[in-house]
Amino acid sequence: MVDYICSYLDSIRDRRVFPGVQPGFVHDRIPENAPLDGEPWPDIFADVENVIMPGVTHWQSPRMHAYYPALTSYPSMLAEMLTNAINCLGFTWASSPACTELEMIVTNWLGKMIGLPYHFLHNKESDGGGVIQTTASESTLISLLSGRNITIQRYLKLHPDVPIHEIHSKLVAYCSDQAHSSVEKAALIGLVILRYVESDAEYSMTGAKLLEAITEDKKKGLIPFWVCATLGTTGCCSFDDLENVAQVCHKEQLWCHADAAYAGCSFICPEYRKWLKGVDLIDSIALNPSKWLMVHFDCTVMWVRNSSALHCAFNVSPLYLTHEFSGLAIDYMHWQIPLSKRFRSLKLWFVIRSYGVKGLQEHIKKGVKLAEKFESLIKADKRFEIPAKRHLGLVVFRLKGDNMTTETLCKRINSRGKIHCVPANLNGKYVIRFCITSQRTTEQDIETDWKEITDVTNNLLSENSLDIALQGDNEIYGSSLLLSNTPTSSPTIVNGSFAALNDEGHVLDEFSMIINIPRDNFAMRKRVRGILMSGKKYSLDSRLDLFQALNTDKKLRTVKPIKESGKPDDASHFSEESSPQSSPKCSPVKNNTCSKCGHSTYGYKPKSNKDK
Repeated sequence: MVDYICSYLDSIRDRRVFPGVQPGFVHDRIPENAPLDGEPWPDIFADVENVIMPGVTHWQSPRMHAYYPALTSYPSMLAEMLTNAINCLGFTWASSPACTELEMIVTNWLGKMIGLPYHFLHNKESDGGGVIQTTASESTLISLLSGRNITIQRYLKLHPDVPIHEIHSKLVAYCSDQAHSSVEKAALIGLVILRYVESDAEYSMTGAKLLEAITEDKKKGLIPFWVCATLGTTGCCSFDDLENVAQVCHKEQLWCHADAAYAGCSFICPEYRKWLKGVDLIDSIALNPSKWLMVHFDCTVMWVRNSSALHCAFNVSPLYLTHEFSGLAIDYMHWQIPLSKRFRSLKLWFVIRSYGVKGLQEHIKKGVKLAEKFESLIKADKRFEIPAKRHLGLVVFRLKGDNMTTETLCKRINSRGKIHCVPANLNGKYVIRFCITSQRTTEQDIETDWKEITDVTNNLLSENSLDIALQGDNEIYGSSLLLSNTPTSSPTIVNGSFAALNDEGHVLDEFSMIINIPRDNFAMRKRVRGILMSGKKYSLDSRLDLFQALNTDKKLRTVKPIKESGKPDDASHFSEESSPQSSPKCSPVKNNTCSKCGHSTYGYKPKSNKDK
């Protein structure tokens, strides 16, 4: 297996980056039931190449440019092998002292490497420190729950007669409209209101806009309590104005969390710490060594100013978890959501020692230089444009003109499998993300990738007509943003849909045939209005009416958008329990659209002339 891994990585450049398989292909190759008797290792090993590899997206490939990096390295692999052999559960110091103490040391190392203030490090003069979480998403949730707990306790001291559930119902969290979808998920889990703050022309959340939103909510009787500042957004790697955002949070007594999952790794280079200005005022920050520092997923380092805030939120101490050194040593079970934790610090320790600070800095600088190379190639071709300023290793680009052309380009690039990119939505513009994700990528790879993009572009633009399943304007995209079950907040990253990454119109046809029950009802429309009012994009469910109107000739009927009104539509016309099938008050006219309310009536069949 070790030889196979080395051979795989050495020859990964020759493999198709994005697999050309159909959903369900693994089910066709593996028996439905588990074997009764054990199978010989050679048979199992053979199926790695025969069954698994044909369906793998090769994230370590030098021609992989989708998402952000998920790098690994041989030092990290060796550490992971040892970690799996030891297999300790480091919930307390006593459960594995080396696991706990090494984590304290390497989080201090990394904190110093990126220039964090002293109060974020483990030391006798500070209540802060670092902890390795599974993901940046979990770190966001932990900070939100900790901030929620502190705010509720503070409010109860001032208003002891107010029930906790009433306080909880008024809590408001804030983030940029460019923030990662995990912020929305954290708010859902925490049962708090999430408000998106409009970003500026640079896709950045400013302190002024944040303060404006906080002031408005206070006037409504709401309780602002937590802010997530993004350092390196998913859509275009933009940066919120941390300095001014942190000042607002400090003044208003809000917990300020910095999500620096990708870009935070670059802070080991002093020239990129300009985006970290204001960090001395925030309460927590997280970055992913598993993204850009060649450490295996999962590995997210989170630093907090005051670890007591985490203890208050997550401290559960049954008798069987106490030990003679309780209170004298750190028990990381109080710093996280799970009880147990893996020995993740070992791989971070191996990598930092193997490459050294200088080696990791050179690795970051190389990725940025390659992104600059790709950016220069785009700028030299007048057919393309770069809608957002390049930061670090991510370049977003598009063909000039409508969204359909760029979407088709993205699909065709991915369907060929030679390189892999994913799209994003920047204020209604469909863009393609091109990120340097592999330490194996060279300038020659960039030139080869650019040739692939231009070859596909030349073929696309030479056609007289585009074979696209959906005709629409910039606001509503084609199959990729309709079929992908992605977070509805901007930027919309299409990261899981087969139809989003391939030019497969027949997928739309087949999908439309299984949608028989109209979903157009008052409750759904009310939910969509909330999405519209929050500035987010349509979700999959909210656009099912488009699929219901899909004909077998691959043409979508145009459906009038749902009204952005502050009150429900005429209840007498369309009640909360009704649908076009159960209530004949929506009358089908041209293109199966009701003449009175503009909603889709596809699938409604009048029962009588009176119903007509």
